[in-house]
Amino acid sequence: MLNHSKIDSILRALVEPTRRQIVERLSRGPATVSQLAEPFGMTFAAVLQHLQALEACGLIRSEKIGRVRTCRIEPGGLAPLADWIAERRIPAERHLDRLGQILAETDQSPESPKKTQDKDQET
Repeated sequence: MLNHSKIDSILRALVEPTRRQIVERLSRGPATVSQLAEPFGMTFAAVLQHLQALEACGLIRSEKIGRVRTCRIEPGGLAPLADWIAERRIPAERHLDRLGQILAETDQSPESPKKTQDKDQET
């Protein structure tokens, strides 16, 4: 069974558009807090709060060297959410596959008596 509190914290972090944009930016490579703050037009403190939320749920990690804090994506940070989605997707896909089989069998079934009568009347 998956740890739903981990999934909940990831989803809470990603519900904020700014945080999703930060994750998107970090998926292209590490960046300093200043670089991450630049496109948002918000205070350094506000960006730090977003980063703390992303770090708390395990999506990113940061390290401070001197006065510069650099952030990067945490490998496997989205794994709990991906696993949770996969657990729900696989049964749903099986149901859809089975529905496809049933529909294919229906299409291949012999003609109904009504269709046969209609054809007989045409000749």
